Amino acid sequence: MKFLVISDLHGNTDILDKLDKQFDQADGVLFAGDFAKFGEEATALPALEALCKKTEDKDYFTFAVLGNCDKPEFIRELEKKDICVQKCLEHTKGLCFAGSGGGSKFTGTTPFEREDEDLVSDFDIIRNQGEDADWANLIAIMHNPPKDTKCDMIEGGIHVGSPALRTFIEKTKPLAVVTGHIHESAGIDKIGNTTVINPGPLLEGKYAWLQVEKEGDSWQVKNASLESL
Repeated sequence: MKFLVISDLHGNTDILDKLDKQFDQADGVLFAGDFAKFGEEATALPALEALCKKTEDKDYFTFAVLGNCDKPEFIRELEKKDICVQKCLEHTKGLCFAGSGGGSKFTGTTPFEREDEDLVSDFDIIRNQGEDADWANLIAIMHNPPKDTKCDMIEGGIHVGSPALRTFIEKTKPLAVVTGHIHESAGIDKIGNTTVINPGPLLEGKYAWLQVEKEGDSWQVKNASLESL
C-alpha cells in the first residue's frame, strides 16, 4: 500500500490542485494536521472540504488529526467527514491507525497547544491495552513530532519534539509514524524499527510517500521518500 503523506496545509487550498497525479497514485492519504492558516481559524473548514473533495471519488481512505493552528472543537468536522483518527483507533486492510492532535505548549498564540501528557493521552486507547499488545501493524499520526529525530529540529539543531510521544513510540513500536508541525524539519528517521516521517509543509508544496507491504504475517516499510512540487 502506498500512502500520500501530507501535513500543514494552512489554508492553501490552491496547492491541492497541483497534487492530482499524486492523489491518483495513492492507496490512501494521511494528513498530520494544521488545516487552518496561522491566526485564521476559519480557513480550516474550506481546507478540510477541499481535501475531502480531492479524495471523495477515490476507492481509499483519508485519515487525519488536528494541528496546533486548528481549534480543538474542529475535531467534530473531521468526525463528520469520517476521517478522524485522533483519540481513536481505526482498523482497515490489515492495518491500524491512531492519532494525536495539537502541538506542544510554546508561544500560546495558537489555539491547540497542549501539555506533553495531553498529547500522548490521545493514544490512551492503545496504552490501556497493556505492554504485551502487538502494534507492529500500527501507523500513528501525530501533529507534534517525537523528540530527538530529524523531524523535530528548529534552527540551531535544537530538538523541540515531545518526550512523551517518543516514549510512547519506544514502548509501542508501531510500524510507522507520520508527523508535521516543524516546517523546517522535513525528514525521515527511525526510532528503533519505527519509521518516522515529517513530510514538511504542504503549504510550501512538500509531501512524502510511505509504502508498506505485508510479508508473511508481518508488515514492513518498503519505501519512504520526501517529495516537493
